[in-house]
Amino acid sequence: MIAWLRAAGEPSRLRLLALCDQGDLSVSDLAQALGQSEPRVCRHLRILSEAGLIERIRNGQWVHYRLTPSAPAASFVKGLLAQLDRGDPVFARDMDRVLVESEGAKDSAPRTSESRLGRALQGFVETNTPAGQLDSALVVGVEHLELLESAASMASECTAIAHSRRAAQSARAFAERRGFNCRVLLAATSDGLCERDLVRAGQSFEVVILDHLATANTEFARLLGCGRRALAPNGRLWLFERYESLEIPRAKEKIVEHPLARLRRMLGDQSLSCERLSPIEEDDEHVLAAVAAPATWAAPANKDQVRRA
Repeated sequence: MIAWLRAAGEPSRLRLLALCDQGDLSVSDLAQALGQSEPRVCRHLRILSEAGLIERIRNGQWVHYRLTPSAPAASFVKGLLAQLDRGDPVFARDMDRVLVESEGAKDSAPRTSESRLGRALQGFVETNTPAGQLDSALVVGVEHLELLESAASMASECTAIAHSRRAAQSARAFAERRGFNCRVLLAATSDGLCERDLVRAGQSFEVVILDHLATANTEFARLLGCGRRALAPNGRLWLFERYESLEIPRAKEKIVEHPLARLRRMLGDQSLSCERLSPIEEDDEHVLAAVAAPATWAAPANKDQVRRA
């Protein structure tokens, strides 16, 4: 009992025991969750292992850790963890981080790190960012977390709408890791932006970023309409859509429009003036990126800025 108490009676090791109670985790997973170096975490794990509170499991070239299956020690650890305050901010943050890391390995999980496509989308936003600090930004869809960082750098207040709990957890963990503030809301429905989401967001925004790549189950025209209603009269709206999605013939009329022309028409239908339209190709994705403004506020389009496909 004394050996167990000595091993568990240290903040980082108590946090590690709580994390190992979630399942088999690697040193890398645990270091990421604690925000500590892997050598330091390894030393704590060795103490817990030598005390018999956790065990090492080898899986190919990887070593994972989990709570011991030994009945007396397991009973001690479970009793100890039962006393933890699940609402404690440190404990909650650890759980969010390890959930993001462990689910990031699944094909269905959102990206939790940078990608070439995400950096390309971020580059388009930053190239067309107005000078000066803005008050508010809204990001719809958080699959490409780089867009979240761009919005936070443009505006003093950043709000994001995620379409799954997993995506929301990824966004919060990314914002914390990068050191910026962003309010992350879970969408009222899984099929895109709706009026309830706009009411919860609570204001109009000078920056609206619509990542339809992250919300592909939402009708693009409906998402664009909701984004337009969220936009302040003097704001700017960035949007990203797959090129092939805009090649689909218009319903009933069977008219095949060029994707660039179709996107311009859809923006015009929302009283938005396209300021720049550009194709982006990365990670085997062909994306159309656009920035637009309310027609009454938009500056005349600069033809040199428009790069045609």
